[in-house]
Amino acid sequence: MTEDLAYATIEELAPRIASGELSPVELAQAQLDRIAAHDGRLKSYATVMADSALAEAQQAADEIAAGNYRGPLHGIPIAVKDLCYTTGVPTMGGTKVLEDFVPDFDSTVVARFTDAGAVMLGKLNLTEGAMAGYNRARQVPVNPWDAGRWTGVSSSGSGVATAAGLCYASLGSDTGGSIRGPSASCGIVGLKPTWGRVSRYGVLDLAQSLDHVGPMCRSTWDCAVTLEVIAGDDPNDPTTLPEPAPSMLDGINAGVAGMRIGYDERYATEEVIPPIAEAVAASVETLASLGAEIVSVQLPDFEPYMADWPTLCSVEALHAHLDNYPSRAGDYGNWFGAWLELGSSVSATDYADACIRREELRGRLARVFADIDMLACSAQGTLPHQVTEDMMYDDTPGEFQWSRLQYTAPWDMNRAPTLTLPNGWSEQGLPMALQLVGPLGSEQALCRAGYAYEQATDFMRNPEL
Repeated sequence: MTEDLAYATIEELAPRIASGELSPVELAQAQLDRIAAHDGRLKSYATVMADSALAEAQQAADEIAAGNYRGPLHGIPIAVKDLCYTTGVPTMGGTKVLEDFVPDFDSTVVARFTDAGAVMLGKLNLTEGAMAGYNRARQVPVNPWDAGRWTGVSSSGSGVATAAGLCYASLGSDTGGSIRGPSASCGIVGLKPTWGRVSRYGVLDLAQSLDHVGPMCRSTWDCAVTLEVIAGDDPNDPTTLPEPAPSMLDGINAGVAGMRIGYDERYATEEVIPPIAEAVAASVETLASLGAEIVSVQLPDFEPYMADWPTLCSVEALHAHLDNYPSRAGDYGNWFGAWLELGSSVSATDYADACIRREELRGRLARVFADIDMLACSAQGTLPHQVTEDMMYDDTPGEFQWSRLQYTAPWDMNRAPTLTLPNGWSEQGLPMALQLVGPLGSEQALCRAGYAYEQATDFMRNPEL
């Protein structure tokens, strides 16, 4: 496989597949060859589904040749975070506890990929339980930009595989930043939808009231088309939004003229290293030059609410793991075992207080967004930090850099959609990222703004493997 093809976007590949110029079988085989060549070092895949991928690719080729083209994902090789149920394939959730769990049905998101004719390459590694540390029974993915740097968590395998050209789209989940951290750290685009936009049926829980499932790709257009496939009401998940999801591609090239984009200088610069703050400010200037109106806003102080996120998440994580914790406590890793123990120590009163404060935060943020179409800010305040494999296995919640959460967790607590995309590179050659945050249901506007920004800039790069 040529590097150009490995790093192509779905927007570029889909017309070639539809016309018959590019064979889904050749594309899938080339991706599998690339995984075999590079993933022994990068460790992004938990399970490679080579035989079924080639069978799906052949089916796609036959259907397209017969004139039955299903749409832009038909014949496109993709992969999903190993939280998503896949019939007959292990779904381990990054933990030893589930290493023998093989679902007998597909999650809704996987079923919708199948209906769209996508080719499933495999399941992607993640931190244990989709939190922040790894179980020694599982592998730690490696950042393709610098093997000694953090990949972001928890959708680490999704970030690595997508950045390294080992799939064309992947799924991640985001409870406190798990789409945005890996997207920012690996230099790709991540779209966290409005809570309820995408079904969580057949997706292992971290914290049900905070979990969002969304696409991670190499462009905004690719994220938009992937979200369009997986979004929508699902009778198996009563928390999904009942109204039909809008077309994410409709108007994507209409530009940002007339959009009101909020910018809080304090939030964009306080506890943000200068290169990232400067990159975000430059991104805001670019959006203004494209016709957006930049509106100065004042966000609430997030610090009083940040202690509520661990309370909510740890209690709900404990609830999700009651079948195995504490009965199999010894099979959990250091980080996640401590997280479940934290959840077991939270009182009902403390959990209720956190729920009440979350609703207060949602109300305060709704007032800010009443006057703007979206907010521009950083996705994280620092560059990917130095890590070792032992550190990722042995750390506990006490070592985690909780300050990172102020740029991500508020947007899980209020369930808003966010788009994270590359907006610069550090002197060390590490990616930096812009985060666009919208009011509930505004994914279409976010995709429109992200697409316009990408057309005006050139920050997507390809790592040398």
